Amino acid sequence: MRIQPLDVHEQGDLITSLHETYVTAYAVDDQGPPISSARFGHTMRVGRPGRRNEAWVVVEDGVVVGGYALSLPLLDNVHTASLFPLAVRPDRQGRGLGSALFEHAVGRVRAEGRTLLVVETAATGSGARFALAHRMTESLREARRTLDLRKADWEALERMRPHADGYSLERWVGPTPPELLPDLAALMNGMNDAPRDDDFEDENYTVERLRELEESMVAVGETGYTVVARRDSDGAPAGFTRIVVGGDGSDGWGHQVDTTVLKEHRGHRLGLLLKLANLFWLREREPLVERIITWNATSNSHMLAINEAMGFELFDEWTLWRLDVQAWKTPHPAG
Repeated sequence: MRIQPLDVHEQGDLITSLHETYVTAYAVDDQGPPISSARFGHTMRVGRPGRRNEAWVVVEDGVVVGGYALSLPLLDNVHTASLFPLAVRPDRQGRGLGSALFEHAVGRVRAEGRTLLVVETAATGSGARFALAHRMTESLREARRTLDLRKADWEALERMRPHADGYSLERWVGPTPPELLPDLAALMNGMNDAPRDDDFEDENYTVERLRELEESMVAVGETGYTVVARRDSDGAPAGFTRIVVGGDGSDGWGHQVDTTVLKEHRGHRLGLLLKLANLFWLREREPLVERIITWNATSNSHMLAINEAMGFELFDEWTLWRLDVQAWKTPHPAG
């Protein structure tokens, strides 16, 4: 078995093969919308702004039978590394390949001078069992909830829509216009008070960093629907929400990604107002979208209450796992 580096810029066929390996390996554990080939490829080649990615694979007869990728922050949280994906084809599982890939990944994290490795899996299933077997510990529990637009009580949702005196809404489709990037950067930085692992520091969203993130939607064929709340007295950005739709929406899924209200503007029910306004707008613009899926930390009681009031139902739970790579020793489980 040879674990070889994957040239993310030259070996597109192996990226495609790694994507297929990931999708088939976790088909049982993850019943949600699969990551598209375009988004997966972009994640491997470019990733999020302010990070460097690398990937390693085991190839047999031109096919990736197992592999992993690391995301290495360069601007903040430079003591960490994220593992996505680590996957082994189902017919090759149980022979130690997954464990060999994991041990190799830990070696690469150590070589980069990082001390903390994180990975996310479904809370139950093969991924969680693998994390426990390799002595990872739970860092954060998240819940995915879905809203079925075909069954939603739209009249009740309309009655629920609040009115926030002193605030107005602004909206746009696609990447944020350049002149609005400073406002969106301020709002994104406001998300740093969301629940997270204590060993993570704030992510600083500059305009340039955010511009790269916005452009990635276009690169992978995604469309974002964004609604921002502004204070009428001075136009200050107060909060925002965004739903992303992949392709033409024919897979039936919309992804509720970010929602936040800055601290000084809380208490006006802006979170509910923003999410309902965006939901009704999406319904008009994307008739093929049937379900909205969203993530929240299970400790984020305020946002969970908003989602449940809107009719979101629990879909599944996920665990963010962590590993102190300096203290870790190989447990040698079958994997």
